[in-house]
Amino acid sequence: MGRSYRIFISTGEVSGDLQGSLLIPALVMAAQSRGYSLEILALGGPRMAAAGAQLLGDTSKIGAIGPVNAIPFVWPTLKLQKQVMAQFQQVPPDLTVLIDYVGPNLTLGKRLKQKFQIPVVYYIAPPEWVWSQGLGVTRKVVALSDKMLAIFPQEATYYQGMGADISWVGHPLVDHVQQFPPRAQARQQLGLHPSQPMMALMPASRQQELDHLLPVILNAAQQICHQVPDIQFWMPLALSAYRADVTQAIQQTGLPISISSDSQTVIAAADVVITKSGTANLEAALLNVPQVVFYRVGAISGWLYRHLLNFEVEFISPVNLVAGREIVPELLQQEVTPGKITQLACELLEGEARHKMMAGYQELRSQLGPPGVLQRAAVAILDVLEQSSV
Repeated sequence: MGRSYRIFISTGEVSGDLQGSLLIPALVMAAQSRGYSLEILALGGPRMAAAGAQLLGDTSKIGAIGPVNAIPFVWPTLKLQKQVMAQFQQVPPDLTVLIDYVGPNLTLGKRLKQKFQIPVVYYIAPPEWVWSQGLGVTRKVVALSDKMLAIFPQEATYYQGMGADISWVGHPLVDHVQQFPPRAQARQQLGLHPSQPMMALMPASRQQELDHLLPVILNAAQQICHQVPDIQFWMPLALSAYRADVTQAIQQTGLPISISSDSQTVIAAADVVITKSGTANLEAALLNVPQVVFYRVGAISGWLYRHLLNFEVEFISPVNLVAGREIVPELLQQEVTPGKITQLACELLEGEARHKMMAGYQELRSQLGPPGVLQRAAVAILDVLEQSSV
């Protein structure tokens, strides 16, 4: 094999760790087909490390909702970025790939590009096409990026209109869900009878989300138990650090809730998913599992968003954002109550609401691109790498 290149991938939080871990094998395979090898260095989490990246820092737990909750993470993030810059002082990477994580990535990407003159690819860009509060962030992203790879068609249209060199590759979950077990196999793995109703509870991937959302979702589960006595609940947890606290909270309720680290099997086996807004929404949709989506931040952050940042969006779930209409029900802030969650979840166990949502899922799929997303992304990234190395 020929020469070796160094690629640095920067992301944060659990969702970024997932996306990075999906991209890394595609990059390695694409490089091998071109006759060279890759050394992958990263800011990410355990999934990226398992995929072959050399972690320079674990950012999977660095994430917050709202400006107030983000304050404690400012100094650790800056310290980590300083360490990365020092690490690259002797041998800098040949290319940087930024995945989401807008604030830290804009800062670090700019410093890397200015100091080492290396190209930057932004993969899964900040969703400015959804909730831009002005063009400041958009312009910074476009100015920084030598190439952008969009996962949504609306994202590509927006950034292209702002002058970006951007290509729509499709959503990586289109490839990822092909690894999920079939429904019957998933239910067997969890020990579920074929006809036993099961709901997946997915309240959090961050500590702040556990604080704000776990009590509500457990209260809703209690109400659901009264209406569906033979119901079984499963709760997947991406980070083992939360397991002790969640287990204790569940034990206090006496509910039939099992915890699993395997979110793929839990979602695939579920009749209904009750979930916060995020990646799980698209996973459930691609697997044809009905869902109720909810989200709530703390009172102070909520006030800042409404009154100082003028933050208003029509939808928060990626499913509805992509479709441009409501396919899955959303509950926000004061609407997030156990009673409303219970009502919507029970309606989706069977009947018209369930069938209507399934039809909406079919419409959504055309907006997420055909299979081969990760391969297309890897090829585009290596094209930039090779062009800059000529």
